[in-house]
Amino acid sequence: MPAQLPPSIFNDVVGPIMRGPSSSHSAASVRIGRMARDLCGGQPDRVLVEFDTEGSLPTTHKSQGSDMGLFGGLLGWHADDERLPRSGAALREAGVALEIRYALLHDPHPNTYRLTLWRGADVHRVVAISTGGGMIEVIEIDGTAVSLFGDYDVTLLRMHDAGAARAAAGRLADHVDVADTSDALTILGGREFVADDLLLDIDGVVNVHRLSAVLPVRSRKDLSVPFLHAGQLAVHGDLEGQPLSDFALQYECARGGIDVEAVFARMRHIREIIASGVASGLAGTEHPDRVLPRQSHRFAERLASGSLLASGLLNTAILYVTALMEVKSSDGVFVAAPTAGSCGTFAGTCHAAFEQLGTADEPALRAMLAGGLIGVFVATRSSFAAEVGGCQAETGAGAAMAAAALVELGGGSAAQSLSAASHAIQNVLGLVCDPVANRVEAPCLGRNIAGAANAIASANMALSGYDHLIPLDEVLDAHREISERMARELRCTALGGLSITPTSKAIEAKLCGGSAHGGCGNCR
Repeated sequence: MPAQLPPSIFNDVVGPIMRGPSSSHSAASVRIGRMARDLCGGQPDRVLVEFDTEGSLPTTHKSQGSDMGLFGGLLGWHADDERLPRSGAALREAGVALEIRYALLHDPHPNTYRLTLWRGADVHRVVAISTGGGMIEVIEIDGTAVSLFGDYDVTLLRMHDAGAARAAAGRLADHVDVADTSDALTILGGREFVADDLLLDIDGVVNVHRLSAVLPVRSRKDLSVPFLHAGQLAVHGDLEGQPLSDFALQYECARGGIDVEAVFARMRHIREIIASGVASGLAGTEHPDRVLPRQSHRFAERLASGSLLASGLLNTAILYVTALMEVKSSDGVFVAAPTAGSCGTFAGTCHAAFEQLGTADEPALRAMLAGGLIGVFVATRSSFAAEVGGCQAETGAGAAMAAAALVELGGGSAAQSLSAASHAIQNVLGLVCDPVANRVEAPCLGRNIAGAANAIASANMALSGYDHLIPLDEVLDAHREISERMARELRCTALGGLSITPTSKAIEAKLCGGSAHGGCGNCR
């Protein structure tokens, strides 16, 4: 298959709609599990999962939801399925034997899943990576190198030899969006599977497997987008005279092959999920396996009584960020935007601003799309994944997205939204990811709230004409370079920083001993 196609606001940035503590762990693993299940042709009898001891997963796969998501995916569930919190028990009840091993595998990516699956007499092997924000790439199937992102319905033909694979790809190219080969494997991607009758005249087929798409926005043949980087916008419109949402609509219509109303409809659904999440959080959440108790109600009471320091929009944003983070930590439904660990910054800040300003539907959707486009630029030049770049990758991106959205709400131009995003990311370069007790709660909550404050300040700075000095593209290049230089121990591995303080380890030990999941298994 070709290299990954351009990011989609709805695939890569504002989404997925999910349950679980981490999009890189919980949502991505659901998608990997679903594709592995499809390769088997249904539920496997036995699964071996291997994680590299040099990666992030040996210390985080239980506490950050990789197991929950992977087990649900192997059962054919989706990332927002209400059954996910008990997926481990459901897998056992379904009779699936599962083993998890740690080994020195030297995998280049820290979030690498190696699966061996047995179903009847068949054995299949899958290697896949979680690339951040719930996005994945399957990089190997049954020993053959592939590159599958879950954006097509894929028909795999195992052929007698490489020549037969090339011939099959040529014969079927007109019936699919993408036809490619890797060794003796023919890979056919499209908006639907290749029909059986088209395969009757194909010589050399050993077996056929079909993997369903797992992303909401599909790719297609001859897909192109007008731009991929902030520096390219100027040739497509007036940066000083147009809002950033104009460019976001232009981009996502081209990426998804849909019209403006369809883009608005998708974002409207996401806005409804966010509003529901805020309401659920404020109503109260509980979960036995979490670090922080419910706290949003105390803030709400003091805010209502006027006994907090006056901070206007920021106080409302703090409340809504907290509510959303509490929903996430109780396995409720929320939107990873751009990740689960940073789900409060963009969504909570935007929701607070909409409420305070009385924003109508379309301007609210436009603001969210403006933020989404900033996320596209981050995905293109750097990464959202804390395992790759620490918390500068997660809440840094979320703050930049929120800052751009707030500028749009303030009547600012595209140039000002880009300036606000540049300010916001500059403010957090080098921020590490060091989860307390190996859970995505603290200091995540505080950093989401700090991200909201960063966004509000950066938006007002941009609206007032403060000079950001470094263009957003160059800031993102620095962001990527810092990520590459950041120590592994400070990139969501729970091996450094606050994660290894005595208090953090004591909390982790207490949670492991009384975990609702029978002990997290990550204490050392």
